[in-house]
Amino acid sequence: MRIGVLTAGGDCPGLNAVIRSIVHRAVAQYGDEVIGFEDGYRGLLDSHFRSLDLDAVGGILARGGTILGSSRLERDRLREACENASDMIRDFGIDALIPIGGEGTLTAARMLSDAGLPVVGVPKTIDNDISSTDRTFGFDTAVTVATEAMDRLKTTAESHQRVMVVEVMGRHAGWIALESGMAAGAHGICLPERPFDPADLVKMVEERFARGKKFAVVCVAEGAHPAEGTMDYGKGEIDQYGHERFQGIGTALAYELEKRLGKEAKPVILGHVQRGGTPTAYDRVLATRFGWHAVEAAHRGEFGMMTALRGTDVVMVPLAEAVTELKTVPKGRMDETESVF
Repeated sequence: MRIGVLTAGGDCPGLNAVIRSIVHRAVAQYGDEVIGFEDGYRGLLDSHFRSLDLDAVGGILARGGTILGSSRLERDRLREACENASDMIRDFGIDALIPIGGEGTLTAARMLSDAGLPVVGVPKTIDNDISSTDRTFGFDTAVTVATEAMDRLKTTAESHQRVMVVEVMGRHAGWIALESGMAAGAHGICLPERPFDPADLVKMVEERFARGKKFAVVCVAEGAHPAEGTMDYGKGEIDQYGHERFQGIGTALAYELEKRLGKEAKPVILGHVQRGGTPTAYDRVLATRFGWHAVEAAHRGEFGMMTALRGTDVVMVPLAEAVTELKTVPKGRMDETESVF
């Protein structure tokens, strides 16, 4: 069997662990040939690929990023790929394609599968917002990085009697903010799933200062937004990939709190530091398991499917099921978070 592999969308800790696992299982167990398309679907369209043998994936288990590179694909080019699916199968001689990526990548994978390509998807996103899987690799690393950052920021906030507003990733799902905020003991958490009122945060800070706790840390997801009419904050433009360009809620909220409280409030934007660097042990293990099961599914001919974690088991689910809707934070989890403040 000849297997093609690609990584698309934003980079994520654990991508290299998946690539390594796929190569080890396919080459060592089945004697397959594995090729890696460079820079995501762009490599598939432009015929940029290279052979992946055991030597090519040596020493990459703990490395962040992706050795194959990544990119986002414009919608017109995706349609081009679907129209030429049968030609790509013939030209590359591939028996299976394993795309590794998030919601956009898996949506493209479903389209290619519907067009006739033999596809087995592997879910990847630090946002943990892919339906049909309990966890995605990269999420644990992002939460760990954000938690450590807030642990460190607490000491400087206390030393200078400041309010620190920490913006973490999470466009439409607030899982990183939820779990890192809880783990770090943040005093306020703002999620995309529930509009917030700055007045509530002002009240929280004032009550803390009244009790002698003269600092506060607020964790806010990048996609969080204030309730209508509570503060000035507009929506951003839509980019060429269909994503909203956010206006910087961390900075806007810090300014609003400082204005209302008359106390120093500092924004800290963690940004891409959450998705770079060494993956945690949990993410390495999950990524390795996903790669192993993707190869097994390809050999069973289970195409149009995706690896997913259910409890402690890795199972195969239809790509169509996985990309129907995003997995957002449910009300019960938000209620749990509020109870600890």
